[in-house]
Parts: sequence; structure tokens; C-alpha cells
Amino acid sequence: MAPSNPLQHSYLHCLSLNSEPSYPISTLTYFPNNPSYKPILESYIRNLRFNSTTTPKPSFILTPTHVSHIQASIICCKKFDLELRIRSGGHDYDGLSYVSQAKFIVLDMFLMRSVVVNMEDEGTVWIDSGATIGELYYRIHEKSKVHGFPGGVCPSVGVGGHFSGGGYGNLMRRFGLSVDNILDAIIVDANGRVLDRKSMGEDLFWAIRGGGGASFGVVVSWKIKLVPLPKVVTVFRVEKTLEQGATDIVHHWQHVADKVHDGLFIRIVLNPVKKEGFKTIKARFNALFLGNSEELVSIMNENLHELDLVYEQCIEMSWIDSVLFWYNYPLGTSVDVLLERKPKSENFLKRKSDYVQKPISKTDLESIWKKMMELEKPVLTFNPYGGKMSEISEVETPFPHRVGNIYKIQYSVNWNEESDYVANEYLDKIRRLYDFMSPYVTKSPRSSYLNYRDVDLGVNEYGNESYGEASVWGQKYFKGNFDRLVYVKTMVDPSNFFRYEQSIPTHASWINVASE
Repeated sequence: MAPSNPLQHSYLHCLSLNSEPSYPISTLTYFPNNPSYKPILESYIRNLRFNSTTTPKPSFILTPTHVSHIQASIICCKKFDLELRIRSGGHDYDGLSYVSQAKFIVLDMFLMRSVVVNMEDEGTVWIDSGATIGELYYRIHEKSKVHGFPGGVCPSVGVGGHFSGGGYGNLMRRFGLSVDNILDAIIVDANGRVLDRKSMGEDLFWAIRGGGGASFGVVVSWKIKLVPLPKVVTVFRVEKTLEQGATDIVHHWQHVADKVHDGLFIRIVLNPVKKEGFKTIKARFNALFLGNSEELVSIMNENLHELDLVYEQCIEMSWIDSVLFWYNYPLGTSVDVLLERKPKSENFLKRKSDYVQKPISKTDLESIWKKMMELEKPVLTFNPYGGKMSEISEVETPFPHRVGNIYKIQYSVNWNEESDYVANEYLDKIRRLYDFMSPYVTKSPRSSYLNYRDVDLGVNEYGNESYGEASVWGQKYFKGNFDRLVYVKTMVDPSNFFRYEQSIPTHASWINVASE
């Protein structure tokens, strides 16, 4: 559909002038008067809080299929003073990849989703940022039944944001994070240059592996190395209530989960429920073990016998089937479901995170259960660390949460009713639980995980970004790595073109703080 006003015509003229003519950009540019604008915008909104009539909308959406389209978007956004929001899968929990208070466009990467697996190159993959984790796992499975990749458990997450924020999953105790297994990348910088690892330099390559790529450029694609996996892995899912001894099990889990066999990952999901009219906490223990059930039961009996795991609760399967199991697909589901880009359900939601370095006592756990039952809605998820995570230096990548962390906590709350009153009620509940947990988690800083985006930690002031403001949330995400990220940002994007509410500031903002 043709532009409806002179400004739209000017946008399109600029884009066409600065992109490769053999890849027409006009058919990939969607203005609000285009019937496809609304469905494209909404198709990758994963948090319904940011899909209301009052949510700010982009001046246009560009769905690139060629790197020149990305270059053109940068050139033209500079010319017309537009912010550029980069969306790969839309799972930014606070919507920063597709919402801005400034005038902006969305560069929607979903058409750039190539996944090329090369088993002859010791098992590597070139994957575009618009591909999903599910598509990555599916393509690996096509080529090898004994390789995988340490990424997340949600198949519809886009790899662009997932990788650039760290990327963790249930293989992390054996193989580390996604960013610990990245070999190369292609990025378009603020000057429109297309750079690989060699031409971008090691500082920028370091920064985009955990520092949030959208602060530094548009990461087009990544080269990753696959990891070896056994033909058979074992999973289990066991639930216990407080009345069934959940407190003792969770308490002991804290003492062993980060020290046990590095092929074993046991996640705990803690949910306040009502059982026969009484409030209680249900603890669900989800596990992946890189081995058979006999070895797993032996390890569990030795390290966490309180769970009373038996062979009948263990299921042996291929790694690719364990991906489906972990996302709660029924046993026997076809792996083709990994190619579906839309999640099984979408909600209004909020997420927060914490890290725990000292086991929480039974008495304090009981206090936490009491608070959760009082609030009724927020859910806690405990994810164990240790293993490979403790072997990698916290300065190796921008992701600093390594040795010393027993587990990470995710706070989550979902709701289905579109109402400011209801939203504020749920947001208040999760914030109250987060505040209640402050004595039990890391301090100075109270650390958080970048990919569990949380604007409650602080945001940049629009048009007046400062090092002082950004360091409040930056230290929580990156600890001592924040200052190096500021240095890299200043080197590669001194004019702060790539900016958003939690983008890395430039050194100029640091100097301004010092001069004040």
C-alpha cells in the first residue's frame, strides 16, 4: 500500500535510496494505514500489557530480508530523528523491543531466520537473529541426534535478544550460557557498517555477548558451536506440597543443586495453591539429566533422598524430546511443533529476578511460603547454578553472575483481564514479594538477569541519559562489567543512536556526572 502522506513518502524514498534495489524495501515497509500493519505489530507482542489502544505505536514497521534494509533503517532513522527498536521474538518482558515514548520505528527481524547447520565444521551453526530457539533445536535435530545447544526452554523466543542478553537453559551447568558458545557474529553498527568478529574487534564482540546487543547495533546473525549430548537423557517432574515435606526438600536442594553432577539440572517452581480449601505451596521439581535413569536415581538417592525419586518417575528420551517435555508438551508430541512461532498462550505479565548465594534457612523459607500464600498470585522459580557456570570468569562476558551463586530466582505473575486496576493489583503483589525477599538475596548490588527485563530497577531519562542513572540498573545486571560496556558503547556509538530505556550510556554522560 502506498504512503498516505508526504512524510511517509519521504520515509520510503529515503529507505529505497539507501537499500539494495534488487531487494525492494517498499513491500517490507508497513505504515499505520496498511492493513498488515496491525497484525504484524501484534504478532510478536508477547506481553499483552503492551498491546492496548494507549500503547505508543511505531511510525512504521520494517521487516528486513537483506542487510541493506537494516543499513537503510539506520540511515533514515538518523535523518528523521526516529528511535530504532529492534525485535527478534518479542519476548522482552517489559516491551522495550517494540514500544517507546519517543517517535520510533520497529525493525522486525522475523523474516531473517536462516539456520545453517554445518556438522563438518566440528558442529557449528550460522543463525539469523530472527530465528527462534525452537527453529534452532529443530534444525540441529535434522542433522544430528547427539548434538544440541545450551539455550532456553521456551521455543518461541527469538535468538537475537536471547543470545545478546546471555541466554540460559537446562544445559548451563554442563556447557554454560548461550554466549559462552558463540564463535562469531555479523552486526550493523551505528554508521551502517557490516562487521564480523574480526572487523568489529574483540571489545564489541565481548559486549554483544550478554550486554544487550540493541545498545551497540543490529546483530544480524551469530555463529555458534554445538555441544555433544548423549543419545539418551532422562527427565522427571515431581510435585510436593508443604504437607508432603516440600520445605525440607527445597532446603536441602539449596545445599546440593549447584554442587551435584554437572549433567543434572533441577529447577523448582513454587506456586501458591488451594488444596481442599486450605492454602499451601506446591513445589514442582523439573529435572534434566544427561544420562540414563539408573544413574540419575543413584545420584538423587545420594544427594537429595528427601525427594524419594523412584525409577517409575523417570522418563528416558532423546534430547529433542526433552525440549518438548520441558515446555510441557504431552509425551509423543511431534518435534514439528518447534517450528510454531506463536506461544501456546499469551498473558498480561510481569517478571523480576534475584540471585541467592547463601542457603535460606527453613524458618525463613516458611516465612516466604506464608508471604506467598498471603499474596496468592506470584510464583517463584529457582534455577541452579554451579558446574560450568562457576568455572567461567565473571569478566569473560558482560554476564557476571558466575561463581558464588547457588541459584537464580525468577518472580512471575500472569493475569488475563485488561484493566489498569487489575494490572496494578498484580504488579503490587509481585513487587511486595520482591521487597520481602531482600534479606535473602545478593546485596551491593542486588543482582538481576538482563533477559528478565525489569524497568522497576530504573530507566534512562529520555533525552538526558546519564551514567549515574544508568549505573543504578546497570550494576544490577552487569556488576563490574558495566563500566567496560560504557567504554565500548562510547567507542562504537558515541552519538548514542542505539538508545532505549535501559540502553548502555556513553562516556559523555559519565563526564557530565563528574563535572556536576
